[in-house]
Amino acid sequence: MQQRTIRKPVEVIGIGLHKGEPIKLRLEPLDVDAGIVFYREDLALSIPLSPASVIDTRMATVIGSEKGFVSTIEHFLSAIYAYGIDNLRVVVNGNEMPIMDGSSISFCLLLDEAGIALQDAPKKVIRVKQTVEIQDGAKFVRLTPSQTATFDFKIKFDHPVIGEQSHRFAFSTHNFIEEIARARTFGFAKDIQYLQSQNLALGASLQNAIGLDDHKVLNPEGLRFENEFARHKILDAMGDMMVSGHNILAKYESFAGSHNLNYQLTSKLLSDSRNYETVAVEALQSRAFAKSFA
Repeated sequence: MQQRTIRKPVEVIGIGLHKGEPIKLRLEPLDVDAGIVFYREDLALSIPLSPASVIDTRMATVIGSEKGFVSTIEHFLSAIYAYGIDNLRVVVNGNEMPIMDGSSISFCLLLDEAGIALQDAPKKVIRVKQTVEIQDGAKFVRLTPSQTATFDFKIKFDHPVIGEQSHRFAFSTHNFIEEIARARTFGFAKDIQYLQSQNLALGASLQNAIGLDDHKVLNPEGLRFENEFARHKILDAMGDMMVSGHNILAKYESFAGSHNLNYQLTSKLLSDSRNYETVAVEALQSRAFAKSFA
């Protein structure tokens, strides 16, 4: 299996979740082994994708430095993971990615428009060799060695619409588009009101998130899936795992995981070579993993 980039540059304009301002996003092909590189066009600043670039995980995954940053990258990176993209320049003219409809489906459509280009180098993935786990009380995130990539997420909210939910996802590009890509982020009306008073979430609306009051979903169209909340958590987790710079071959499990726990997980994984190896897909015993990107 070969490395992947896109066939042609593509761009789109969307609203930033926190500032509520238009953000132009442009995707450009990169050469083999270049990785995923974010570029702040307004600052002429390149930010390579890696856990070392993460500077904040409180409300979203944010990469950068004191010179500049890009926020809310996880929904986009979830699509990058699903399409198996290895090398890409991600150009934005502001400090956050456009939120689009709050899911990953718009980024999937953008990648479909760009097309996939196979490159003259073998695709490499991170194969987990031994279990790595981060715990915070009852909450946890875990990577376990596996011949297939799966994501198993459970959540529990004291809210009548959410309650306890779970979803198990056997990774493939096709399954991602069918099961995960359209699952939207969600927020509670009382929290949004507070955040907007702090000049945050200024772009949040029922067009780019599931809104909830104390009792019900506020979106007139309702939910896209009965367990859309758990599915979106998988979407986030895939994006956060992609911060490692590669697809990860492992079983991912979580109860009430977060961007911060996911960041700690990828950091712990890559901190010890006994935990993982970076290996060409052809060298894996699992042929099913390669076929999952078809």
